[in-house]
Amino acid sequence: MAVIPKFVGERIKRREDPRLITGQGIYVDDVRLPGMLTALVLRSPHAHAKIKSVNLDAARNLEGVTCALSGADLKDKIGSLPCVAPAEHVPFHPVLAIGKARFVGEGVAVVVANDAYLAQDALDLIEVDYDPLGAVVDPEKALEPGAPIIHEEFGSNSVTLALVPNPAADDAMKKADKIVRFRIFNQRLAPTAMEPRGVVAQWNAGMQQLTVWSSTQIPHLLRSQLAEMLGLGENKTRVIAPEVGGGFGAKLNVYAEEALIGYLAMMLNRPVKWIERRRESFQATTHGRDQITYVEAAVMKDGTVTALKARFVCDMGAYLHLLTPAIPGFSGLMMTGCYRIPAMSFEQQMVFTNKMATDAYRGAGRPEACFIAERTMENVADELGLDPAEVRRRNFIPKEAFPAPIASGLVYDSGDYHLALDTALATVDYKKWRAEQVAARKQGRLIGIGIASYVEICGIGPSALLPPKLKGGGWESATVRVEPDSKVTVLTGISPHGQGQETTFAQLVADALGIDIDDITVVHGDTAIVQYGIGTFGSRGTTVGGPALMMAVGKVQQKMKKIASTMMETPPDQLVFQNRTIALATDASKSIPLQRVVDAAYGYKQPIPGVEPGLDATSFYEPSACTFPFGTHVAVVEVDPDTGVVKFHRYVAVDDCGKIISPLLVEGQVHGGIAQGIAQALYEEVVYDENGQLITGSLMDYAVPKANMLPRYELESTVTPSPVNSLGVKGVGEAGTIGSTPCVVNAVMDALGPFGIKNLDMPLKPERIWRAIQQAKAKKA
Repeated sequence: MAVIPKFVGERIKRREDPRLITGQGIYVDDVRLPGMLTALVLRSPHAHAKIKSVNLDAARNLEGVTCALSGADLKDKIGSLPCVAPAEHVPFHPVLAIGKARFVGEGVAVVVANDAYLAQDALDLIEVDYDPLGAVVDPEKALEPGAPIIHEEFGSNSVTLALVPNPAADDAMKKADKIVRFRIFNQRLAPTAMEPRGVVAQWNAGMQQLTVWSSTQIPHLLRSQLAEMLGLGENKTRVIAPEVGGGFGAKLNVYAEEALIGYLAMMLNRPVKWIERRRESFQATTHGRDQITYVEAAVMKDGTVTALKARFVCDMGAYLHLLTPAIPGFSGLMMTGCYRIPAMSFEQQMVFTNKMATDAYRGAGRPEACFIAERTMENVADELGLDPAEVRRRNFIPKEAFPAPIASGLVYDSGDYHLALDTALATVDYKKWRAEQVAARKQGRLIGIGIASYVEICGIGPSALLPPKLKGGGWESATVRVEPDSKVTVLTGISPHGQGQETTFAQLVADALGIDIDDITVVHGDTAIVQYGIGTFGSRGTTVGGPALMMAVGKVQQKMKKIASTMMETPPDQLVFQNRTIALATDASKSIPLQRVVDAAYGYKQPIPGVEPGLDATSFYEPSACTFPFGTHVAVVEVDPDTGVVKFHRYVAVDDCGKIISPLLVEGQVHGGIAQGIAQALYEEVVYDENGQLITGSLMDYAVPKANMLPRYELESTVTPSPVNSLGVKGVGEAGTIGSTPCVVNAVMDALGPFGIKNLDMPLKPERIWRAIQQAKAKKA
């Protein structure tokens, strides 16, 4: 018999990829059902307008149109879209606007027809009488007296004001040798998944069962919320998440179309499909970031930062989606980054504006926090004339301090920030590039070196940290079933959509049971098949879902050892799984084939006391704390002073995500994350004009970078296992995004140092850089 190799830690190709790269994956738009209808949504062209009337007669009379409805037709029939995070002002959020439209792209009416062409024709026949109102898109202006009020019932555009005061921070400011002050802006971003959203719903009148296919990251949580909105039992609501086509946090939500299409399927007793168009995606899928932050750092002469204070103005958009008010909290709690800053305080003013809502987007508050910490270190170094790397070293939390409580009250699990920094600087040859920079400046060339040392919070838990209204906590679930032929089925409550748990979970189970990875199937995303789970977001898939999996595997192992123990007359604790056998740990020649144990479990010809028939187990894992991945990224860039164009010379990323299950998947996650982080630094921004019109409403206007616009990545890793979970893993899904944005901005600002330019708002587009250079030259002239 061939020896089965070990799989954990090996570069295993993704088991998901063959079906995806050969076009055999099933996405929502691939779902075809008999008698299926198509729905399209009419969206408001105004950012803020009263809806005086909606005339649907012509649309309803068009042949092939099944129904056409406005928001008024659905009043009291579908509940409000949920916001589970606490806020002072949470407005009712209808699936179609009732009485007033509050942002460009808000749904006003829906048409259902035999096909998309007829539906579009009908949509064009709808007449809406709008009374346009003044719009507000600047969150600071939205708070001024006389600003248009978006939700009149609240009397202002304030969502909530969160205060985290600390007298120690105020005291440190008084004692500091220097106060470093600056303003930063994390611009609004569109997640721009490869596949836009989509929903198919089917109502089985005989079973009184609603089935919804949705491109969601959270099938079970979506089921719970849909059941409540539509007045159904959860046991009568089924959600299936097929291939998602990218989520990045935007599909960690409950959207109007999911409830609307479900309702229409029930009302018409016909399957109904809605597929989002790209322009709709820019308008009506949640955006990310959009935070203005005013920072104050108390600094001593040696570069030590003794306190950090921040005031945030956070643009929530016109409504609050599932976690909208919760996202900014991470920015405040994590803004001290990797650094031993004794005191911190912050306030966050969250504001309604006439835009699409913001919510989770890759990193969800942690990129903003890292940007604060890393721009602080750069500005401190610049103010004091110190080397940026040395300033970081002086402020790092030392290795021996872990587990390390920080000023916000969080406790970092483990870390070695000095090692990550030193590895990155050695890899890039930092001293060589500093010398090269000096020589280049004498020639008029602008070389910049940017450093970003990051830490983020992942594997969100315990459950007490999550909003009670979420209908789920920080735990995760898994079921492991050994089938009668010894193949293994894993049912996981997480719902991966590119993270690769079909591969990593198979690796873990294969090694644990001593079988081949091809003998394992990982099933997820169907609430009728998989036990309740929380979903995939915040790099929790392997961090929380992995321990749940191994707990279930452990239960199955114990049961199989009991059976084998009886058959081999050997104590269970002396048995191990290897090479499709259960063998004596001290003598592998004394073994029994795994299949014989499975046959005994299912055949049950000779019952074993205390052992039930079958071989399956389910476990729910509740994490005791969060994990905190970290790393250091270094970029070397050159800015063309005549054009403002940024060119990359080097990009080095050193990331520590704890124990690495699959190096190939870790690299893939880091690659994608860096691309999105660089995109924020240099290219992407959602732009609304002063009237609330979306200027960047297509891929012709919104600058998603192409491959040739990104550098070659040089990746290294350190391994600092987490003590929080049995696997020692930390999570890596957002690491690249969090580290890369400040890294690149720091590099560009370092290049612009000779002009005295201290801070520029992202994205650092060539025009913005060029204008800053011209203004600096004019001041010197």
